[in-house]
Amino acid sequence: MSNRLAVFITMLCAAVLSSTPNLQAQKSDVKNIVLVHGAWADGSGWRGVYDNLVRDGFKVSIVQEPETSFHDDVTAVKRVLALQDGPSILVAHSYGGAVITEAGTDPSVAGLVYVAAHMPDAGENEADDGKRFPSDLSKSDAIKKTADGFTYLDPAKFHEYFAADLSAEQAAFMARSQVLNAADNFKAVITTPSWRSKPSWMLVAAKDRTINPDLERWYANRAHSHTFEVAGASHSVYVSHPREVADVIESAARRSLNSSDFARVLTGENSDASQNSVITSGK
Repeated sequence: MSNRLAVFITMLCAAVLSSTPNLQAQKSDVKNIVLVHGAWADGSGWRGVYDNLVRDGFKVSIVQEPETSFHDDVTAVKRVLALQDGPSILVAHSYGGAVITEAGTDPSVAGLVYVAAHMPDAGENEADDGKRFPSDLSKSDAIKKTADGFTYLDPAKFHEYFAADLSAEQAAFMARSQVLNAADNFKAVITTPSWRSKPSWMLVAAKDRTINPDLERWYANRAHSHTFEVAGASHSVYVSHPREVADVIESAARRSLNSSDFARVLTGENSDASQNSVITSGK
């Protein structure tokens, strides 16, 4: 009898341990996460965030938008959303925020997460919004343009303005593998902003030199977003602080289908944006 009891206990413990990686996702109503990169980058920068989310039991897809036109980028996001098997959290970095603002009206999107990202309203574009709180990058000569109208960051200045909290070696690789972005993309006008009708989260990179952190805070306050800040983080916060970014995304997945979040958006209540959560780490 005692041997059978011991076997039963062993099997029970094994079952519990084997299910541990999925506990976060099991607690959530949303299992699908769709990640969208920004300008002068590609989807590989999400690797650390991806690893954390998958470890916690989420199904993660990464959009490789071409950056050839705003329409092409929105279409690329919608194409990946159509492949999901249920509601999704749509996440974006930088210019990708404008893309998901337009693409996020898709009915499968349950919530939006902006990671050091633009968040324009109807009739706005990110280039004009950036003038509200000019960034260090916008005051520099680091943005270059090709003869056919595509922009890129001067590789010699990429580390300084885009990825200051990464190693010089990693920043150099990102600079040399950056995806050139059509200049007109920054002037693309939003038609129907998805954050007006869906709950949103903003992660502010407190030492961002590409987008002014004050603009990120302003966006979040206007949208009544749940707001988090990563102290000391550069614009590449999604690369340098993947665990913290994943935690915000998982928070969105747990809360996005909560009716009170939709009510907060629709009524304009702003309980979260007025009390930002500051995230600190050992980095």
